[in-house]
Amino acid sequence: MSKIGIFYGSTSGITEEIAQKLRVLFGEQLCDIYSMEEDFDEYGQLLDYDYLLLGCSTWGAGEVQNDWREPLFEMELEKPDFTGKTIALFGAGDQVSHGQDFVSALGTLYQHFQKLGATLVGDYPTDGYDFKHSNALHDGKFVGLPIDEINQSELTEERINQWVESLRPVFIGSN
Repeated sequence: MSKIGIFYGSTSGITEEIAQKLRVLFGEQLCDIYSMEEDFDEYGQLLDYDYLLLGCSTWGAGEVQNDWREPLFEMELEKPDFTGKTIALFGAGDQVSHGQDFVSALGTLYQHFQKLGATLVGDYPTDGYDFKHSNALHDGKFVGLPIDEINQSELTEERINQWVESLRPVFIGSN
């Protein structure tokens, strides 16, 4: 049975909380969880898993969370092969104060891992969100699960549960 690797970068703790909830919902025995700040040593750790959940909040003008910057830079230089890896993305953002770049970091991760050969799954509808722009849109949907704990915390649990159920056949059904 293949384990799921959950890797997240979290500054304010929201993305970490999402990662912990995902671990419980997928099954703690099936998931290894890594903080990009505390547990991550090098991108080879990602390659140890066939199934990955990658979490990143969006900062500034749509940038990835700080703990993702160096690993993404190294992977851009070294171009490791992620062919055969299935990746789903999740992250936190603020659609009101930062609606011009809402969860755009997910778009950065999506483009990066797609170029490296990964299969990306777990898109999420834009229904119920109110933002101006996002680099995380592809074919009219978000490329992963966007969570706005600041403005829509009452929807967080429902969104996480719906997303996990949509991924369950891919992540657990194959195991």
